[in-house]
Amino acid sequence: MYSDDRYQSLAKHTRHYENVPFEVPEGWEWTVIEDVTVNRDAERIPLSLAVRKKQQNKVYDYYGAAGVIDKVENYLFDERLLLIGEDGANLLSRSKNNAFFAEGKYWVNNHAHVLDCPSKSVLDYVAFVVNSMSLDDYITGSAQPKLTQDNLNKILIPLPPEKEQHRIIESVNDYFSYISLLEDEIEEMNSFVQKAKSKILDLAIHGKLVPQDPNDEPAIELLKRINPKFTPCDNGHYENVPDSWFKVPLGNICTLNEGEPITDKEYPYIDVKGLRTGNYASKQSGKYVPAGTTLILVDGENSGEVFHTPEEGYQGSTMKVLDINNSMNVQYVLFFVKLYQKALRENKVGSAIPHLNKKMFRELVIPVPPIEEQERIVEAIEQYYRILDDISANL
Repeated sequence: MYSDDRYQSLAKHTRHYENVPFEVPEGWEWTVIEDVTVNRDAERIPLSLAVRKKQQNKVYDYYGAAGVIDKVENYLFDERLLLIGEDGANLLSRSKNNAFFAEGKYWVNNHAHVLDCPSKSVLDYVAFVVNSMSLDDYITGSAQPKLTQDNLNKILIPLPPEKEQHRIIESVNDYFSYISLLEDEIEEMNSFVQKAKSKILDLAIHGKLVPQDPNDEPAIELLKRINPKFTPCDNGHYENVPDSWFKVPLGNICTLNEGEPITDKEYPYIDVKGLRTGNYASKQSGKYVPAGTTLILVDGENSGEVFHTPEEGYQGSTMKVLDINNSMNVQYVLFFVKLYQKALRENKVGSAIPHLNKKMFRELVIPVPPIEEQERIVEAIEQYYRILDDISANL
């Protein structure tokens, strides 16, 4: 604990600050964090991971720059205090609040500043201001952003009278509660949209999304064009699909291949990072694929994810060309693969670097409708998806 004289610095006369961001209402004052808080950084003690691993009765939260990072067997503080991250990427990205509260009994390492105030409500207001502003002007370093204690002390705070602070915080908390409720509802609706899309695909591959047309050529004729030696099983074994459909292993209608080897010609290197960002490095040689090629990710955590090349280039090393027989509707097959993407991701093989389970991929049983029905199914899926995407876009 500390004595009241720790707060004597808070009784300073109001300073005059020039070049403030904006004019404040009458009764407000521009000040800085060091004039309205007491810094208790000197009481922090870092504990190495090795030390923490040796501890047995770990019941107290151990705080770092962005929140709780571990448990420890003792505590330094036993009151509600404001913590502000001292270093780390979050200072710039603000993916989490840089100012947050610790309560009860806990320990703080040297990566979070510790602030106190005789009026605890002031801490709530300071936290609100810090979290609503960009700290870029107060941060040093780029590779490892840092908010030093000196710069923390200089952060400008537009300070209203204490009663108005309370009203502001109360109103902000009400708005945040409403926003949180809306976010929960949006998340729930987005979850519904994704479930609806999966249900649409499930209905599609069981012949329940569009009506069958007796004039369509039976799927067996299509499969014989793909493989003249195709011999169907008794269709009575095909449960939950219409009579004109057949089920075959996915490997019967598509293969995993490589692009054409080319040397001494510059093309974009089409890897996952480039496909996600639109920024591609260039290479002088590689496995050439034309624009519009279907690639499937075969290495990494998201194995089974499918992409289309927006331009010609060299196939990324973690990908294969997914060649779908042109007697099939390509988009119908891709919708089927998408339905099983989660299962493919959860059944990867390999330990150090996970890989697509190619055996599982080839043995997935795909229901094959007549080609005309495939086209109607794809059209219906895309129509329903557009409606669902519009719902998501307007949430």
